[in-house]
Amino acid sequence: MHRNKTSQDDHRIAVSVIGLGSMGAALAGAFLDTGHPTTVWNRTAEKAAPLVARGATQVRDIEAAVAASPLVIACLTTYDATLQVLAPAASALAGRTLVTLNSGTPASARGLAEWATRHDLRFLDGAVKNVPDAVGKRDTLLLYSGDKAVFDEHQVVLKVLGGDTVHLGTEPDLAKLYEMAVGGTLLPALLGFFQGAALVTSRGKSASTLVPYTVKWLQMICAVLPSLAEEIDTGDYSKPASSLGLFHEGIPYDHEIGAEGNLDVSWHEPMHDLLREAVARGHGEHSISALVELLRKPATAA
Repeated sequence: MHRNKTSQDDHRIAVSVIGLGSMGAALAGAFLDTGHPTTVWNRTAEKAAPLVARGATQVRDIEAAVAASPLVIACLTTYDATLQVLAPAASALAGRTLVTLNSGTPASARGLAEWATRHDLRFLDGAVKNVPDAVGKRDTLLLYSGDKAVFDEHQVVLKVLGGDTVHLGTEPDLAKLYEMAVGGTLLPALLGFFQGAALVTSRGKSASTLVPYTVKWLQMICAVLPSLAEEIDTGDYSKPASSLGLFHEGIPYDHEIGAEGNLDVSWHEPMHDLLREAVARGHGEHSISALVELLRKPATAA
């Protein structure tokens, strides 16, 4: 008995994955799990072995790797590394779709987009906003930018990597712009958690006891982001839910808890300096979101 073809069956195109670090291997694995013929390439060829065991085709020549598929996913460390690897295969890439999922800046994304245009490639830049273990899950966020027609053509295939797949716009650097903008919250949030963990473990409590309360705290922060964003977009900081002055008054507590818990809290100092400067500029009664005005540098004259 023949079964009806599904939409996913119709989109089971061949894919080449270039770069098999932890994220690249996860991307290739997601394609294999959904039946896409998957070709893989990596500088260290041995890293491909687990994927080959699952059905991937390994090639050691980069030109052969990109020629094997109409859709090429490059997941290398940086844009420079991507160009270094792909430049020898530029002629083989011509007419194909290249999707980059590496780290870097908007300027570097624009540079690679220009290189792709010069070599007749269809190009999308992207960002995986999650960890490798989350690749392929329904709520995993991936951001893309570039040619909308290219995104529309490959959207079903790209959603294999994460169900929350978003095209931000035709400007090729938007995925990196938003990746960097969103990612700025990561290290400060983690440092805050690590400081809390150091504090409670100094009292003989386990770090795991902190998790449920930290999660609730982060949920509170999530809940206030829309109103803070509105204040920034309107430039009206005059009706604060939390005033900047309250944060300024809390500076001594950071030093006191550092002394009590025998913690190095010096990582707070740049934030304290921002608060002091904001108060000096008359923002003490304004919303904490007014700090964005200090983070913006004055435009330089042309």
